[in-house]
Amino acid sequence: MLNAMIFAAGLGTRLKPYTNSKPKALVELAGKPLLERAIGKLKDLGVDRIVINVHHFADLIEDFLKENDNFGVDIRISDEREKLLDTGGGLKKAKDLFIPNAPVLIYNVDILSTIDLNELIEGHQKSEALVSMVMRKRESSRYLYFNANKQLTGWKNCKTGETKVARTDMNESQPMAFSGIHLVDAKLFDLIEEEGKFSIIDLYLRLAKTQKMIAFADQSDLWFDLGKPEQLQKAEGLIKNYEL
Repeated sequence: MLNAMIFAAGLGTRLKPYTNSKPKALVELAGKPLLERAIGKLKDLGVDRIVINVHHFADLIEDFLKENDNFGVDIRISDEREKLLDTGGGLKKAKDLFIPNAPVLIYNVDILSTIDLNELIEGHQKSEALVSMVMRKRESSRYLYFNANKQLTGWKNCKTGETKVARTDMNESQPMAFSGIHLVDAKLFDLIEEEGKFSIIDLYLRLAKTQKMIAFADQSDLWFDLGKPEQLQKAEGLIKNYEL
C-alpha cells in the first residue's frame, strides 16, 4: 500500500497576480491546473490514497475535486483553514487520514518533473531509510548536505550564511538542492515531537542525528519549481517537448 500527500495549502504569494483569486494549486500550466497534474502523476504511479492539505481558497480546491469526482482516486482533505501549519505541521495533522502503516510519498503541488517515481520507491525500499529525499545538482539559495553514504548531515542558507548542522561530517559533505518530493516511512510519525506549525526540513535535520535520512539523486530531464510567474511561463515553453 502507498499513501501520497500533496502540499497545496500555501498562500502562493510568489505567484501573484495568478493567486489573487485562486489557490496556487488551481493555477494552470498549459491549460491544466497544477493540482490536476500532480494527481495525474500520482494516479499513474498507482497510489492507494492521496491526502491534500488546504488553506488558501480551500473551498475552490474542494469544489474542483468534487466536480471531477476526485479524478477516480481515493482523496482525503486535511483542513488547515484555521491555521497554516507549514510542511511538518501539515504532515503531522494529516496522520490519521493516511492508510495506516504505509509509506507516504510527499509531492509539492508547484513541482513539475519527469522523475520516475517507481525508481524512488524501489531505492527507498532497498535502503531501508526512514526518509528518502529527492535531490538535484542545481543552483539554489539553500542547500541540504549529504555525506558519501547519502546521509543527511546539514543545511545552509547561502544568502544569510545560516547553517544547521545535523552530523559532524557536514563539512565533508556535498550540497544538493531539494526537489520538493520525498518518501517517508510510516515510522516517522512516532518520532515527531514538534507541535503546531513547523518545517519538515527542521524535523528531518533533528532526526538525521540518529536516523537514516538519505538523498535520492534525481537526474531526470526536467524539473521545475513553478512558484513564480516567470518560472511558470518558462515551463509553458518547454512542456511541449514532453508528454506532461
